[in-house]
Amino acid sequence: MGTYYPLKGTSKLRSETVGVDGPVIRHIGLSDLLDALRLGWEDFKAVPSHAIVLCIIYPVIGILLWRMVLGYSVLPLLFPLAAGFALIGPFAALGLYELSYRRELGMEASAWHALRVLRAPSFGSMLGLGGLLLAIFVVWVATAHALYVSTFGNAPASAIPDFLTRVFTTSEGWRMIMIGCGVGFLFAVVALCISIVSFPLMLHQHADMTDAMLTSLRVVAKNPIAAAEWGLIVAVLLVIGSIPLFLGLTVVMPLLGHATWHLYRKVIESPLTSSAHEVPETEREKRYAADFPSVLFPPYGHKHRYFDGSD
Repeated sequence: MGTYYPLKGTSKLRSETVGVDGPVIRHIGLSDLLDALRLGWEDFKAVPSHAIVLCIIYPVIGILLWRMVLGYSVLPLLFPLAAGFALIGPFAALGLYELSYRRELGMEASAWHALRVLRAPSFGSMLGLGGLLLAIFVVWVATAHALYVSTFGNAPASAIPDFLTRVFTTSEGWRMIMIGCGVGFLFAVVALCISIVSFPLMLHQHADMTDAMLTSLRVVAKNPIAAAEWGLIVAVLLVIGSIPLFLGLTVVMPLLGHATWHLYRKVIESPLTSSAHEVPETEREKRYAADFPSVLFPPYGHKHRYFDGSD
């Protein structure tokens, strides 16, 4: 199976594409964010990426159902989990960045091609940052649960009306809402600042984890208003997608994943030297034992074909 990721010379390539001072960052505005969403929607319609997201959502739904079967109340966890998708979403969308990039190159893009991201030279760095985001997610859920317990105790809510009454009709509930939203906002800001373009940058320009996070911080520092608007857009869409038992995320998460790739392309100036990721490398034709020794001599021995993404 062919691939267009470079397996050698990654360090030299990275020094050429990322540069000493990091990538050049552009100023962007709300119109750019909306255009990124539009392009993300086009990718979503063109690529069957629902299956990728379902693989992420169904385990979460399974955990919730399992807790319900055992008699635990999951109501206090619903909002923290829904909000937490904003923290781990950039990592969960790795395969979607790959699909958007293949479409950008005019190559075939299917759900299976999302697995090509596993061959990326910076996949280890992606795992490292993904682990960091997952740790932030776990700490956030634990913090939210501790806040609920400190407010209402360990007694579970007997039903949805009881839970809503506790939260929205008591002073303790409103205090919990305000504190929880404030704490959640801090978690979201940290995650946004270190990951807004980190994963697409690692995929496209093979940056390491540290450089990718620093570049994301520079993007936020140079475009604070646009970053805040993007964070608000993500939060609103995730809330809308989470309302029907998270099933709406099968549309929202692919949309945001594809849109994040286009956001990266808008805010990060492409390097003058093309990344090897952008130029499909040649792949030798399959050889068979019956062809020996003719494969050692021209013209058979010199035939190549370009990888077209169809295998």
